[in-house]
Amino acid sequence: MAEQPGEESDQEKQDARETLAHALLTLRRKAGKSLQQLAEDTGYERSYLNRLETGQRLSKKPVMEDLDTYYGTDGLLVRLWKAARNSVIVNRYKLLMQYEEGAVIMHKYMQVMPGLLQTEDYARAVLSSSPNHFDPDWLEEQVTLRLSRQELLHREPPPSVRVILDESVLRRPTTDPTTWTGQLSHLMESAERPSIVLQVLPFDAGVHDLMGGSLSVLWQADGAGVAYLEGSKSGELIEDAEEVARYRLSYDQLRDSALSPSASLDFIGKIMEGIAS
Repeated sequence: MAEQPGEESDQEKQDARETLAHALLTLRRKAGKSLQQLAEDTGYERSYLNRLETGQRLSKKPVMEDLDTYYGTDGLLVRLWKAARNSVIVNRYKLLMQYEEGAVIMHKYMQVMPGLLQTEDYARAVLSSSPNHFDPDWLEEQVTLRLSRQELLHREPPPSVRVILDESVLRRPTTDPTTWTGQLSHLMESAERPSIVLQVLPFDAGVHDLMGGSLSVLWQADGAGVAYLEGSKSGELIEDAEEVARYRLSYDQLRDSALSPSASLDFIGKIMEGIAS
């Protein structure tokens, strides 16, 4: 079967990771450093650095920033890391992420904790429920990919983000109370940013036409909008303007039924008080 436009072959995906790994190895050798010396200089474990150089692991962005500084490569490793990161993203999410990265306004109704607002510990707990979690490299790679999406919240200017969080999300804690408390605290801290509005849709708001999945409506700088419907194992990107408008109306109706931003924070705060008591 011929590849569809925008899809990458397995070879292209592998090449992006190999390019980054080769660059790391070449830079260390040119610097005349052994892996042990590099570990001592940077504070990273020797085995971890070796996995980066062999392409077995995909690091987090701060690691590449540190190594760019160490080697004086002016952001080269970060750029190669971004290409490698993008190459391992599942194809059906790739176009969505491109829209998300270019969005100036994001409206989300979530029946799961939104990836953009997850802590590292919470993301790791969720991803550990996957059948693949026994592979530590896979797990750490997925955590890295999920957290890397949050970079768009820190760009200048940041996108305007409104999240309606279904109460069910707040009623399903992680098994570790510390992880759960940290996640709830992070939600409240995120909502303090001028660019982020958080609302809770309580159970007593009743039934609605978006039950069973999450919805994102994203607007680009040129005014174009897309919608993304997401289930636990599937997703559908909608670009037709009339369909997007219908989902926007569904979202607006949910927003009218949700608690106000201040009442939503009070709601989360009471849940946290219940954990502490």
